[in-house]
This record gives sequence, structure tokens and C-alpha cells, in this order.
Amino acid sequence: MRRAVLHGRRIHCSGTRSISSNVPTPPIISINNGTFYRRYPSSTDKDASFNPPIFPGLHFELRTQTTEPQYWAIVGSSNAGKTTLLDILRGQCLCIPPTARSYPFLSDRIDTCYRNPARAIQYVGFDRETNGAAKSRTRGAYLSARYESRREDGDFSVLDYLVGNIGVNPSERLDINGQALTKVVKDLNLQDLLLMSMGNLSNGQARRATIARALMGKPMILLLDEPFMGLDPPTVADLSGLLFRMAEANAPRLVLALRPQDSLPRWITHVIRLRQPLSISSQGKRGVDSPTRPLDRIRENNVEIDKKTHTHQRGFPILGTGTMRSASPLFKRTREGLVFGTGKSSRGVIEGPPSLSPAIRPPNSGKQALVSMQGVQLSYGEKTVLGDWEQIRQGRGLWWNIYQGTRWGVFGPNGSGKTTLLALICSDHPQAYSQPIKIFGQSRLPQPGCPGISIFDIQNRIGQSSPEIHAFFPRMLSLRETLESAWADTFLGTPSLTFAIDENVDACLRWFEAELNPIFDARTTVMKNSMNAEDAFSQPRSTNWADKISFGEASFSAQRVALFLRAIIKKPELVILDEAFSGMDDYVRDKCILFLTWGETRSFKISKVDKTWKRYVLPTPKRMMDDHKPITGFPKDSALICVSHVKEEVPGLVKQWMCLPEPGTGKPPRIGSLGRPLDAEEGLWNKIWGL
Repeated sequence: MRRAVLHGRRIHCSGTRSISSNVPTPPIISINNGTFYRRYPSSTDKDASFNPPIFPGLHFELRTQTTEPQYWAIVGSSNAGKTTLLDILRGQCLCIPPTARSYPFLSDRIDTCYRNPARAIQYVGFDRETNGAAKSRTRGAYLSARYESRREDGDFSVLDYLVGNIGVNPSERLDINGQALTKVVKDLNLQDLLLMSMGNLSNGQARRATIARALMGKPMILLLDEPFMGLDPPTVADLSGLLFRMAEANAPRLVLALRPQDSLPRWITHVIRLRQPLSISSQGKRGVDSPTRPLDRIRENNVEIDKKTHTHQRGFPILGTGTMRSASPLFKRTREGLVFGTGKSSRGVIEGPPSLSPAIRPPNSGKQALVSMQGVQLSYGEKTVLGDWEQIRQGRGLWWNIYQGTRWGVFGPNGSGKTTLLALICSDHPQAYSQPIKIFGQSRLPQPGCPGISIFDIQNRIGQSSPEIHAFFPRMLSLRETLESAWADTFLGTPSLTFAIDENVDACLRWFEAELNPIFDARTTVMKNSMNAEDAFSQPRSTNWADKISFGEASFSAQRVALFLRAIIKKPELVILDEAFSGMDDYVRDKCILFLTWGETRSFKISKVDKTWKRYVLPTPKRMMDDHKPITGFPKDSALICVSHVKEEVPGLVKQWMCLPEPGTGKPPRIGSLGRPLDAEEGLWNKIWGL
């Protein structure tokens, strides 16, 4: 048997000869001054913008041997090209010249089974629409099918998924070694999930199963696209440790793609930073400016970003970005105008005066209970997935009331029942009929003197954005139809529209055009309308582009923005944001959060001060809203439920929280209130998670 040495470790590959650690070996991936295209460039192309060069002049090597370990991460915003760069590394996209990209080690020194880059290099993404592994997580023909006892034809167990028993022909399985399967299952802690349906896994559980499936193919290189997105802090720490052990053993080699707001693992040694459009800002050994917490300083679009000094890469007004909180003094005057407050926020926003902070009503001061749960216990057979505890002074199960005007944050580990809880509230779960739940004062089933509430009445009074809705939402609808569907009974139903509704939809599309329209160029807009940025944005702009872009054609981040707007645009009595901001860049997330809080009444202005771009939250000039009635902030009598694993994604509106326990522990949920936003004090977030 031959052995290949990687980082001084011996990796056994059948049919390969022993290579001494002092014998130089070629790199696994070598890209030398390559420029890439999605299709072959031609001189007859009428518009080069439809086939632009991708990462022109790219240089990159993933070496077989190094004197010191090299663990790579690619950091960039959602549209900077992280996935595209991973595709290039695994042989996708056309390379000009063709010889600029090669795989010397695979072609010269390795077993024939690895000579094909598609076999040796595996990509694992976690977007349910694009990831092949995620496609096997069949959700059923409709949203509530995942909770029913009936299995869909394509719904497989975790074990079937790992061994490849998911195709049309079950006999076509992976060449599985029993010992290897046992090791992968143990390493990824999947022992208790093997017989569970893939469709019923939580995000964290599905992520571990997806990585395990890739490992069963024994790749040499594993490309992980945003592996930490949507995971709770304990799961992030566990997964990071697991990935480090895999990287340290080179079994397989790893390349991670991360967002700027993600935590950069301590063990990452080399970083590639991307900038728009599809180019590299810097690459090389990780320096002192790459902390282990979410990246405070990155370079994007050739402009330095520093959250601590409230700077941003965009040199034009981005309306509605950021959040506001109380601080003193009320304001100070600068060359750029009034800057509210003097404190700093981890979201990079100047804090607002007390008079501008939205009033938070006491939780149950004579208000109606929109949702009332009195001892909910939900089980599948003998397994209780929610309510397996005793609450003090209440009794067995979950006791929880949501009153008008309250704003809740619901937290808990992956698999603790958060999605199931929301499914009960929205009546997507069949057991909503039998559980002690009242929604808007009514039960699902009729009771003496009180009719039951219909599913259409519930959906009409609740606005929701969640990964489940994202997975099911029709891709053929235009972005305008996506927002208008908030007034329809179903995704594809006919909405009941009025002139006022049309105005609101147009206002939202204009406010978020930079995030939804892929060809939007603010600089062009400014030059066409006025030399003054505010004057340019004060002119009514056409929203015809929203009729031409389908939901499926939009980027992942734009889809999340559209679903967020769909959830809040109708100002329903109850808004549920389940990981609604996951997948957005930090500035897009902050813009959505400010819009949730203030609507169009607060804007985000960016000015250049001392050679640095700084952003300010200011009241929106009236001339920017003269053509329509401005959209206001979150209604004072509406309730909010926010589910997230990242504190920056929790709006400052949230004043109460509930943290569900680890499943199977029998511990009751912890419930508390917040006197300040979560990112105002580091210890608050850790307290909620019991860390």
C-alpha cells in the first residue's frame, strides 16, 4: 500500500506508494493568473455585463505539504462571490487560459479514483434550494406535511441518507465500510438520529448529517459554504471543534466560506477576503486584524469598514439602516449635521435620544392574549419533543401567553422545539387541534358557545418569515407578487389589493431597491437625478424592475429581504420572524431591523469624515416621502416573536425572552425580561443561554 504524507501525517490511500515527508509534492489545487467566466467570452457579445470576468488574474495554491499547517477561510458578503470561488476551486466555470487551473497532485501522485476533481473535491452548501444534500430533506407537498405520520415518497431516514439509499434505484448505494460509517456517525453525534426522518431534523442536526454524508465519500478536500449560519452558540462551538479535528488530521482538508459577521474559528490560519464585484481584496496568512469574534475590520469595495467607528463601505444614503436606542446627551452637532447620542453600538449605529425610542408597553396591562398555551405537551409516540417539564406555579407542559404589544425573543438549542412551537401557533402542526392552545382567543376546534378559528383567519392575522416558508415559497412569483401575496389566502392565491396597498408595496420596493434589484447602481441613480444624493432619492423611482425579477432569480439574501417585507408589510396582529435575517449581510440586516422599528421615518445617512465613511441615523427628510403616505414603524399593539441564534439578529424591540431547554433534560424553559437591547451588554446574551 502506498501512503501520501500531508502536513507530516500519513494518509492511507489504496494503491498509492509511500511518499516521504521530505520529498516535494505538487499542490492539490493550482491557479496561476486565471480569469473565469460563466460562459465562453465572445467578441460578438453585445453587452459584456451579461458575462463579466470572474476573479480576474486569480492566484491560489492549496499545497500538499507545508512547513506549518494551512487552514483556509474565504470571507465575504452575501453577493461577493464566496460560493462562486468555491465552485472555481472544484473545477466549475470556464478558465482562461485553460492551463491556468490544474490539479497536479490529483493527476500525478494519487489513486485513480481521485484523479477526477469532482470526486476528490466535495462541496457542501446549506442553502436548501441549491445544496444537493438538502434536496433530500423532503418537506412534503405542503407546509404541515412534515409533522404528519404519513411519509412522503422521497422522505428518507438519516441512515438511508448516509449510505446513499435515496435514489430511484435503492440498490445503487455508496461503497460503505461499516467501520467508517460507525466512526462518522460517532464523530458527528448522529447515533440517536439514524432512524429519524431527514425532513424532521433541525437545522443543526441536518447540517451534521450533510457533512457526514460528504465524509462518507472520502473526499480529499471538503468545501463548506457558510457552515455556521443558523446554528446556536453551543452547536457552533461543537461544530468548529469537529472541523478543527478534521482539518488537523487532513481527513479531509477543509476550506470554509464565511460571512463577515460570522465568528472566525481560532484555528483558521489563512484568509481570503472578497470584495464586490467578484474580486479578491486580500489573501494570505491571518493577521492581527482577524479576531476570533465576528470580524470587526474587513476591507470591501476598497473602503475600510470598522464597526467600532461606525463606518460602512457604501458612499450613498442607504435608507433605513441600523437600529436606535436610548443614550445621552440627546444630540451633538457636527459638520454633517445632528448626530444623535454619543454611545457606540456593536451594529455600528449612532444611538438615539430617549424621545425617539419606541415606547414599550408593559407585557399584560389589560391587553388581549393573542396566544395562550396552558400546559402544551407534544409527543410523537413515546418521545416528547415539547413540554417535557414541570413549570413552577403552573404545572406540567408549556405555559405561555403572548399579549398585545409584547415583543418576545425565543431561543434554545437546535432541536429544542422552537420550530414546532411556531408551527403550533400558526396551526401548521396537526396537533394544534388537540393541544390546550387558544389563538386570538379561540381554539381550533369549536367549543360550546364559541366557534373554532379557521386556518385562513389565523394566516390573515399573522405575518411570518421562516426557513420553512423560504423552502416552500413559489419561485415563479415576481418580487412584487411576493410582497402582494401577504394579502392572499395562499402563496399562489389572488391577493385583495387596493390603491393604498399598491402604494405600500411600491414604497417598500423603492426603500429596498439596493438589496432587491441586482442591477441597481446608486451612483448612476444619483448622477441621473441630481448631484445631491438626498435629492436623488427624493424623486419617485419606477418599480417596474420588481415585475421582471422572479423570486427564484433573486439572490439568497434578496429572497430573505422579500420574505421579511412580506411578513410585516400588512402590519398584522402577530409577526413571527424565525431566523428571518439569517443569510443577510450585517448592513442589510440592520437596515431591515430599523425598518421594522421605524418604517420610513428614520433613514441612514453616510458621510465621509476624516477619510472614513461614517453612517448616521437621522429622521427622514419629508421631501423623500412627499409622494406617498410614509410607512410607519412597528404598531404598538402588535406582538412580535423573534427566533434567532445570533444576538445581532435580535431587534432592539425585543423586551422579553424564553429559552427552551436541551431536549431530553426535563428542565423547564427559562423566561426573563430585558432592560436594554441584547448587544448593549455582552453578558446578557450569555445569561440567556446559561453560559
